[in-house]
Formats: sequence, C-alpha cells, structure tokens
Amino acid sequence: MAIRLKAFCLAGAALVAVAPAAAQRSGAADATAPGADDRIDEIVVTAQKREERLLDVPQSISVVSSATLERQQIRSIADYASLVPGLTIQQQTPGQARVVLRGINTGGASPTVAIYVDDTPFGSSTGQSNAAYLAGDIDTFDVERIEVLRGPQGTLYGANSLGGVVKYVTAGPKLDRLEGKAQAGLETVKGGNLGWSANAAVNVPLSGKIAVRASGFYRRTGGFIDTLGLARRDANDVDSYGGRGSILLQPTETLTVRLSALAQNLRSDSRAMYDADPVTLAPQATDPSTGAPVSGLTRTEFYAEKTGVDYRLYNGTLDWDAGFATLTSVTSYGRLFSNDVGDVSYQLPGIGDAVFGTGPNTRGLFFPTQITQKKFTQELRLASPDNDRLEWLVGGYYTHEKGRIFQRYLPFDLATGKAVDQTLVLPVGPGGADVTFPDFLVANLASVYKEYAGFGSATWHVGPRLDLTGGVRYSHNRQSTVQSLDGSFLPLSGAPIGPDTSRGRSSENVFTWSVSPRFELGDHASIYARAAKGYRPGGPNVVPPGAGPDFPRRFEADTLISYELGLRAETPGHGFSVDASVYYLDWRNIQTTVTYQTSLGPVTGDGNGDKARSKGAEITVTARPARGFDLTASIAYSDAKLKDDLPGIDIGAPALISPGLKGDRLPYAPEWTVDLSGDYRWSIGGDAEAFVGGNIRLISDQATDFDLAYRLTYGRRLTIDGYATADLRAGIETGRFNLQFQVRNLTNSRGLINAGRFQTRPGTLVNASPIRPRSFGVTLGASF
Repeated sequence: MAIRLKAFCLAGAALVAVAPAAAQRSGAADATAPGADDRIDEIVVTAQKREERLLDVPQSISVVSSATLERQQIRSIADYASLVPGLTIQQQTPGQARVVLRGINTGGASPTVAIYVDDTPFGSSTGQSNAAYLAGDIDTFDVERIEVLRGPQGTLYGANSLGGVVKYVTAGPKLDRLEGKAQAGLETVKGGNLGWSANAAVNVPLSGKIAVRASGFYRRTGGFIDTLGLARRDANDVDSYGGRGSILLQPTETLTVRLSALAQNLRSDSRAMYDADPVTLAPQATDPSTGAPVSGLTRTEFYAEKTGVDYRLYNGTLDWDAGFATLTSVTSYGRLFSNDVGDVSYQLPGIGDAVFGTGPNTRGLFFPTQITQKKFTQELRLASPDNDRLEWLVGGYYTHEKGRIFQRYLPFDLATGKAVDQTLVLPVGPGGADVTFPDFLVANLASVYKEYAGFGSATWHVGPRLDLTGGVRYSHNRQSTVQSLDGSFLPLSGAPIGPDTSRGRSSENVFTWSVSPRFELGDHASIYARAAKGYRPGGPNVVPPGAGPDFPRRFEADTLISYELGLRAETPGHGFSVDASVYYLDWRNIQTTVTYQTSLGPVTGDGNGDKARSKGAEITVTARPARGFDLTASIAYSDAKLKDDLPGIDIGAPALISPGLKGDRLPYAPEWTVDLSGDYRWSIGGDAEAFVGGNIRLISDQATDFDLAYRLTYGRRLTIDGYATADLRAGIETGRFNLQFQVRNLTNSRGLINAGRFQTRPGTLVNASPIRPRSFGVTLGASF
C-alpha cells in the first residue's frame, strides 16, 4: 500500500510541474468554447476573525466550498474529511467521531481539534463529558464553506485547538434577493437498505433592512451490518434531520445583528461496526453464541445498541462600525445530548444470571449512557479597519459549561431482548438486615467548566511586500466534578453500601501565542513562516471504585508548539494555484489514558505522558487547464510518533509494561493521505450544462489506540490497513433544475476507519468500523 501511495504522490508532484503550462495554454483557448469561464473565484476566509483573501493568511488553511459540497453531495464529516490534507476521523457510528489534524491524537476523552459554527464554539472544552468522541457532525446542506485551520490556534480560538480548528460557515440571510432551493435523493448501498434524503432552503428579504433564511433536511442512510442474537438485517440505519434559521437586521449602515439557531438530531438503530478477528480484522466467521457459520458483516446484539445525538445551538452576533474600529459581540448557548446503549452480555457472561438468581443464559446486562453538555459563551472583540498599516484586534472571552454523564446497568431477558425488573433485596444492612436496591449499578458524573480569557493580535504591514502578524492570549480555567456510584453492585463487590461519592477540583492559568511573518513574492504569490502555541485543559480525574488514596486526583494541561513554513501562489485569474506547507509540532505533557499502579492494584484513569512530535508536509494544487475542466490534488505526509514511552505498570517481568513505546506512531495518524479529483463541464444548449467527475482517495496504514491489554496479548499494536476508494458523478444542470447520478466506493473497498477492543464484544473479538460499501445515488434539485 505504501508503494502505491508514494507513486500517487509522485504523480501529484508531476501535476504541480505541468499545471502552470496547462493554465497558460488555457488563456489562448477559443473564447466561444463551451463550458465555464477559465477564471476561478477568489477564496475569502475568516480564519483570523476578519475577512481576508486566503492568499493573504499566514497559516495553513483548507477550504471546502459550497460548490464542492454540492457537486460531491457531501453531507457529513466522514464525507469531507478525505478532501482536507492532514484531516482524519475516528468514528464508531455517525454522531460519534473524533477529529484528528496532523496526527495530534493519543486517545482519551478531551478533544485536540476545536469545532466552530460561524463564530460559535461547539461542544464541550473538557473530557469530563466525553467531548473528544462527540465532535459535531454538522449537516452541510446550505453551508457556505468549511474552513480547516491546521496547527495550534490558541491565540484566537483558545482551549482544545492545539491540533487546529474545523469551522462551518453557514449561509447567511441576504437583504437583496429572494431565493430558494430544494433537493430530493435516493441511494442504495451494496448488501444494505435503501436510503433517501430531502432538503430545502429559502431566503426572504422582508425589507431593505431585514431578511430571514431557513433550511431543513432529512436524511436516511441505509444500513448494511446485520446483528446476531436479535437477528436484524442491515440494522445500522441512520436518520439525520433538523434545520437552521437565521434573521439579519441592519437598522443602519453601521450596525448589523444576526440571530441564528441550529437543531439537528441523529438516530442509529445499531452501531456502524462489525465483530472482527483480533489479528486479521476479518469479519467473524461463526456466531459466538451458537457456533453456526455466518457471512458478511455482523455484530452480536441481544439488546439493541441504539445511539442518538441531539444538537441545539443558539447565537446572536452584533457588529457595530464605530469608525475607528468595529465592535463585535458573539453570544451563544449550546446543548448536546447523547443517548447510547451498550450490551455487555458477552463481556460479563453469566453475571446477570448470578446476580438475579435466574437460570443459565436467562438474564443479560445492558447499559444506557446519557451525556449532556450545556455551554454558554460570550466573546467581545474590537477590530481596526482593514488595510490600515497596523491592523489590530483585541477581545475577551468567557464560557460556562455544565456536563453530565449518567449511566445505568440494567438486566434484560436474553430470549426477548426486553428490560426486566432489577430490584434486589440483600442482607447487607446493620446486623444482616435486608436492604432493597432498586438499581443494580448507577453512575453519575457532573462537571462544571469555566474559562476567562483575554486576547489580542496585530498585523504590521512593514513594507509593500512584508507583513508581520502576532498574537497573545491569557486563559484561566476552573473545573469541578461530583462523581457518585450506587446500587446493589457495590455490596455485591465487597464495597460499602452506596452512594459512593467523590469530588474533584482544578484550576489553570495558560499563556498562548503566535507569530507569523509573510513575504509577498509578487501580486499572486507569498511565503510565510509561523510559530504558535496551543493547549488543552487538564482537570479532575474520574476516580474508579476502589482506586485507593494514591490514585492521582487530577491530570495536567498539555501544550503544543508548532513551527511551519508555507507557500501560496496562483496565476492571474486563479486558473492555477498551489498551497504547500511543511511543519514540525512539539507536543509536551501529552494527555493519555494511564494504568496506575496503586496500593490496591492497577487502576486506569486520565494522566500525562512525556513528549510526542509530528512532522510532515501538505500540498494542494488546483488547475483549470481548459474551460470547464477542473483538477485538484491534495496530498499530506505525516510522521507522528511518541518521543518517550507512555507511563506503564509494574507486572513483575519485565519490570514495566507500557501501552505506548518510544517511536510508536500516534493513533489514527496515517503516513500518507491523497485525494485526486477532476470535473468537466460543457454546454449542451441554451443554459443547460452536463458534467462528469470523480475522485480517487488513498489512505495508508493506521495504528489504533494505545491498548495495554492488546499489546500484552499479541505483542504489538493493533493496526488497520490502508485502502483506496474511487467515486464517480455525472449530471445535467439548467438555470433552475439539476439532476445528478453518483457512485461512491466504486470498487467496493473494505477499508476501516476505526478498530479496537471495546467492552461490549464477545470473547477476544474486536470492533471494526468499515467505510460504506459501494453505493449508487440519484439527486434531483431545483432553485429559484
């Protein structure tokens, strides 16, 4: 696989070499040739919290435009991740994903990439509510663009942006036009269910000073994984539905107010994972409960492992041009609710029967986990006018977050898959008196996170060709947790009658910075250098039962410093462009999962390792060698590794065993990622055009999470193989209507995006998350 990837990268380099000549030739083409103009629209971004040409921004950014989102029918994070150099995802099922940029990942519950919707941070800043696994999977219908900022963004975006930022820029209301669009589509997946979608958006100006925009969507993604036990075919259907609304008020030329709301729900009937051999990752060949042979992708469930995630986000943004500067206020409130069900009947075989006194193979156990994140934020900033010799921005930020993880372990009837009464009466009271326990096990973790920050940045236009940009941010955060356990499980395991309650607190002061000189080589090319620091908050540790007094009660923040060199260049008219960068990331005090050796034995919790680093290069080339013919090549190379062993445990011989060793690759950090795409459009008469296009995507082998038990059993890390996919698309567009056909994963590749030992798998099997099999889709759209 690595050889093929290197060959594709060499092909990409060849494209860089020949595309300028192709772009020059296109200028001499017949002016009456059919198809689009040979000019490409200039890209404008808001990465530095003011509108700028992408060419002028001294840091590594990728932009996925609305045209690309529509042309490739991209609707989720899994769809667009492969288009962005250095971006990968670790996903169990839609709505449950970890985002990784430039390989900055060691597992754990705290995110390393910040998610924004417009100027609003999305999701929790802390791992106390599993924020890393709940990265916002925002539907991209009626999204103007997605900006991906690589490298630490601690100056302007604060906590959890040490790997970078993914920013959804939604389409806003327009005061000058009435417009709308609607789409409907069908999709069939190989070996699975039929899917469908329906979307609509409308923009209505109510006057010259007020406009509203609203959009809605419903998408059914067909399942393709069967479940054993419950015997459900293609069980992992996913429904995603919701909408966005926005009101724009412009009472004067100097004052604008935008109020917006987002609501989105995701529902899955089963996880998008199959049970796999722990060595080969091939699908299980036999039913673990009956021994009967099985084929295809299957997973064992005796209780339906359904998942659901709800997003709610409300925002008010005010911009007032005071002449000498613009005052911006961004106020938001967000809520995320996740409900996830797991079946542990095979992880703990017979425990249900033993606890509840039933016959063999009668009672199983399932555990619903409910996660709630509530977040209020307020940001105020004052920015100088654009194009001053000294452009400056100062601001303040505050967030108040509340999180809760609530989990129960409940019995169910293995024959019917239905929950049953769990009340137990045990003689564990004073003098052996009976005590009634309504629950087997209830766990609750409540958390509060507060952060205050002040920040500033400035760009000094030193001369006609030289700019110097720098910024600083001071952040203070405070966290508190209350953790409780209760139920009959405690006395049954020898612990005192509950509730067992513990509290934790932490606080931190962090200083982050960035500096970026940029030199223009001409009107259409520049080079830049950037050094920047980012951080991720530490916090109180979750204390497992029986951890003992020597279990660490908190873990520390980790920090990352990035060093980057970049080049951006384009031809006049933007017919050809290149965006390239090289980087070195120095990551210290890395947060990871640690197995601590305590007086009561090994206990797992959050902790800190020593150092890791990531170095690599990224390049994106776009070209229009002829009218209507667009080519894009995006290639990323990443070498992300531990610089020291992770903390280990003493097991006697050898003296210390570590889940991660010096030189190990960081989890889900492929060495190579490649995306090659091409589209051709031509006139078929009047205002109608036809188009064809396609993508080839490649990703190299990936190491999975640091897993001590797997390493002890098999003597190595669990690794998933690299894979390649190809997509094709074709269609017709008129002034108002469009019809598109699409084939995804043309070769039906069996690539994986996630694998590991999870607590609900039977025996030695592991979970594996595949990419979707080959699918065929058709979409009909209309606009006015």
